[in-house]
Amino acid sequence: MLVVFAIILVALLFFVTEPVPIDITAIGVMVALIVLEPMTGVSPEAGVSGFANPATITVLAMFVLSEGIRRTGVVNIIGRRIADRFGDSPTGQLVAVLGLSGGTAGFINNTPVVAVMIPMVTELSKRTGISPSRLLIPVSYVSMLGGMLTLIGTSSNILASDVYDRVGGEATEPFAMFEFTALGALLLVVGTAYLLVAAPRLLPERVKARMELTDEFEMTQYLTEVVVSADSPMIGRSVEGALSDIDVDADIVQLIRNGQAFNEPLARKEVRADDILVLRVDRESLVGLMDAEGLTFAPDAEVTDELLEADEEAVEELEETDDDQRLVEIVLTPDTNLLGETLETLNFRQRYDASVLAIRRGGDIIHQRMDERRLRAGDTLLIQANEETVRRFQTNRNFVVAQELTRPDFRSERIPVAVGIVAAVVAVAALGVLPIMVSALAGIIAMVATGCVRPNEVYDAIDWNVIFLLAGLIPLGVAMENTGAAAWLADVVVANSAGVGVVAMVGIFYLFTSLITNVVSNNASVVLMIPVAYDAGQQLGADPFAFVLAVTFAASTAMLTPIGYQTNLMVYGPGGYRFTDFTRIGAPLQLILTVVTTLGIVWLYGV
Repeated sequence: MLVVFAIILVALLFFVTEPVPIDITAIGVMVALIVLEPMTGVSPEAGVSGFANPATITVLAMFVLSEGIRRTGVVNIIGRRIADRFGDSPTGQLVAVLGLSGGTAGFINNTPVVAVMIPMVTELSKRTGISPSRLLIPVSYVSMLGGMLTLIGTSSNILASDVYDRVGGEATEPFAMFEFTALGALLLVVGTAYLLVAAPRLLPERVKARMELTDEFEMTQYLTEVVVSADSPMIGRSVEGALSDIDVDADIVQLIRNGQAFNEPLARKEVRADDILVLRVDRESLVGLMDAEGLTFAPDAEVTDELLEADEEAVEELEETDDDQRLVEIVLTPDTNLLGETLETLNFRQRYDASVLAIRRGGDIIHQRMDERRLRAGDTLLIQANEETVRRFQTNRNFVVAQELTRPDFRSERIPVAVGIVAAVVAVAALGVLPIMVSALAGIIAMVATGCVRPNEVYDAIDWNVIFLLAGLIPLGVAMENTGAAAWLADVVVANSAGVGVVAMVGIFYLFTSLITNVVSNNASVVLMIPVAYDAGQQLGADPFAFVLAVTFAASTAMLTPIGYQTNLMVYGPGGYRFTDFTRIGAPLQLILTVVTTLGIVWLYGV
């Protein structure tokens, strides 16, 4: 038990600090359990069994089914109609976006749901003048609650079903498709009602509605127009190498020659005398750069108030560039493979033909040393790019283009087919005709056969980080059972809670699980807490299912921090939020859900 507890503590430390991605930590846990088999009871076969576990395979299949729905654009189309219908009503738009995100998240992965809602909220914000900061956290929270409507709503539901079935042995069986739909619907209604009342009052206006992107990202102080003098050492060099010999944090984002503006790709263009360059550079570096490189201000001026005028002209130049060039926000999704990289290591500018002008991380705007910053989930990049590049970002699962609600390449003609396939998968599993794993795998075949998902899109549709996380953590639950660690923890909890009562204990398990879920993965919370909850229920002479259900719901309600859940990270940058904004609106909701979930379990399922 001590060895298993030591592995758990190290894993939790790694989950919180993230020196490596959490899926790598999970694989490290798996390896440690196998290597220490005499003490953990996890053989090599049991250690790698997570890769063949029904929960892992089902989650994998659900990613592909969600991709089939996403490729048809059905959620975007509904979003566009909502924008047209409720675009002039602040209350109506809040009700509409919460209804759409909560209702759809029960049947497709909530990450693509929120990815669609971000540009939808941006468009609604521009129409009504309501800050997107008032809408995006509610969208994330409701998508979590919507995921609790069905077994397939979240990966943690599917994992919880498997862990519950395993720890209970012959006395238990996996969750049914609609096992806890009534409770999920109750929480969705309560949570939505709370957010409708609280969001306008508790969420500040971090990002102003209808604000130009250059103002939103504070670009006036970092964009300057300069002229290349006849004796400049930059003459004859490519734009890519023009600043390579001087240690300065600056980028050339536009080149103007004889009245014609040139944008990305700029790397191979040769600098000539009298070229006007639009630079992204801070004031501190600007004077030294101009002296070293033979540059003068455009218009020719001293570094006084006229410099600000030059900056404003540079901003206007970018905003009024040719029709093919645009300034857009792109958000890094939590399942991107770019996390931990920098713009420099990615060779971002050449790779995507786009200039990064600023990075927003929560409420902070980053302009300096951007090339050296390691990218995080939820980072919002202000880029300048042409239409073709923007379209590539739209189809890339690593990014969400915040201003785009529709895409030209949706397979809208296959909407009935894709929706029908998901409905059939759900119905077959719900009626017990086939296990959910088998029906979901059959759904993949149907999606590919009907053209909803192309063969080369199947593997890209899967969030491999989640798959490896599940496969790595499942053996940890086995070790907790084999060594008696889960039973011992249950003994401690029960012994120290004597006289509290069964109902209060259900609430305690919910609250404790929800707290640790805010700092570690929801799947990790399920693996760690369900064996303990099941044993605690048995020792109290209560129905273990009630305790397991409390843990399952708590694992998907990380309301206190932006790092607690993937969708929180996705809205962190676009909303311009501070870390404390999530606690301000999430803490009361977390307490309300603790009470409602506990009483709902007692009322609907008994203890």
